[in-house]
Formats: sequence, C-alpha cells, structure tokens
Amino acid sequence: MFNIFLILIMIVAFLLVVVIMVQNPKGGGLGSSFGGGSQQIGGVQKTTDFLDKSTWWLAILMIVLILLSNVTIFGNQAAASKALDGANDQQIETPVSTTNDAPASTVPATDENKDN
Repeated sequence: MFNIFLILIMIVAFLLVVVIMVQNPKGGGLGSSFGGGSQQIGGVQKTTDFLDKSTWWLAILMIVLILLSNVTIFGNQAAASKALDGANDQQIETPVSTTNDAPASTVPATDENKDN
C-alpha cells in the first residue's frame, strides 16, 4: 500500500514542478504566449487562474498523500508490534524425544578362531 502512495506522490511532485516552472511571477509565462489582448477567449487571465488553482490543488493533494502514507507506515508497524507482543505471551514447547535416535555402537567382530 505504501508503494502506491509513493508512486502517486512522485507523480504529483512532477506535475507540481511542471506547473510551477510554467508560471512566471511577473505575468509572463504561459499566459504571455497567447498574446496581450483580453478579448481572446480563454486569454491570459484564464490561463494564470488555471495555473494558480492547479498549483494549490496539487500542493493540497501532495500533503494529503504524504499524511496517508504515514498512516499506512505507522499502521503496519503497530500490527507488527502486536504480533511480536503476542509471540512473547505464548510458551513455545519443544517436543522431547523418547526414543534413542543415536546410532548403535558397533564393536568390530573379533575372530578368536583365526589361529586355526
């Protein structure tokens, strides 16, 4: 889940950089390329309004995604912590072997009648 938030944060960050770089603080930027007349449909003022609003919306979206990613990180750590705490409460018993699994000792056979 965190990876999804990480990818979304990277996409929003890229879009935010692009939108900010397109803007010019003195009224130039993308709006000036459409001409200086206010008689145009969708002229300079509408372009700068769109860029301003998109900057704010992308910034808000970035903050929300960062907060949600933190919730998923801390949510996973809490679950892992509870799992570890539960493991300490349980007693782990190892089975005791009742059979002798050790190999039998072999004594080399002696041939006492070998002298014959």
